[in-house]
Amino acid sequence: METDVNLPHAKTAHFLSQADYAELLGSAFTARLWRALPAALSGPVRDRLATWPGAPAEDLPANRIAAGLHALARDGRCPEITAAWPPGHGPLDRALRAAFRDHQDFLLPWLDHPPQTNEVARSGVLLGLVLILAARTGMPIELIEIGASAGLNLGLDGYSYDLGAAGIRKGNAVHIACDWRGAWPDPGTPLRIEARAGCDLAPIDPADRAMRERLIAWIWPDQTDRLARAEAALDAAAAAPWRVERAEAAAWLAGRLARPQPAGRLRVLMHSVMWQYLPEAARAGIGAAMAAAGARATADRPLGWVRMEGDGIRDSAALGLTLWPGGQTLRCGRAGWHGGWAQWQG
Repeated sequence: METDVNLPHAKTAHFLSQADYAELLGSAFTARLWRALPAALSGPVRDRLATWPGAPAEDLPANRIAAGLHALARDGRCPEITAAWPPGHGPLDRALRAAFRDHQDFLLPWLDHPPQTNEVARSGVLLGLVLILAARTGMPIELIEIGASAGLNLGLDGYSYDLGAAGIRKGNAVHIACDWRGAWPDPGTPLRIEARAGCDLAPIDPADRAMRERLIAWIWPDQTDRLARAEAALDAAAAAPWRVERAEAAAWLAGRLARPQPAGRLRVLMHSVMWQYLPEAARAGIGAAMAAAGARATADRPLGWVRMEGDGIRDSAALGLTLWPGGQTLRCGRAGWHGGWAQWQG
């Protein structure tokens, strides 16, 4: 196709919609970037985006190219982009033209990968869900995460938390602020995680610098608190004994659930902001695996499922959990996408 044709209207609308979303979540730079990109795109990257075959709202191609540009800025091989990126203030339009003129080969592969933020601040929300199950069962936990990326949220029991009016929970050097509101769980509930495991289609080894950079690139560049927190959590994960396995979620989970479960231990599946990226067959497979395992659950070998996922309401994620035996499902409230707040309901 001709490289001087603007993006189709629907594709441009996706970038503008994402810009509004970034503004809502406090990233003025990312909003400005997404508004500038439709006019600045050129070459094979623009051609790929102009003919994107899937649903932009699900595949998030705007996020993919933004992550590629962030990686390029951090890499330093395009001085114009590095100068325009926070904390710099170089001219953005000129920087984007230079990036698409000279670095197509660097940027194109970023369009092949779905977003992978592994936002560790979501641990402030996931902690609450896990504490609800811990309080109900009084048992130590085997924690299983799908879409685990670098496994940062698998370490949720070790972090330090400022939970607003709910109080604090002391831990390691990873500090997470999550404003708990409403009928929150008791943050002082004893929590003992005896085993952990995670899988991801493209797992990140937190001890590998190149992989760490790939993960950091997905974080909006003007949100320095998120960047610093991610670096601290990656350091903690690098020192941890667990690593995330490379696997497709449904098949991996079925195998994990088939393993013997010690009496007196609660087995918990956890995931956050990843369900939308799964094909329907994978969602069905996960649901079937959990239903089958739930049917086998007993009072001394219970099964839990905690989730923080989208439900069509744009400004926040829904919080839910299910506990077997019995399969009781609770709607636990809502939370900000990046984990900054949680509105709990009893």
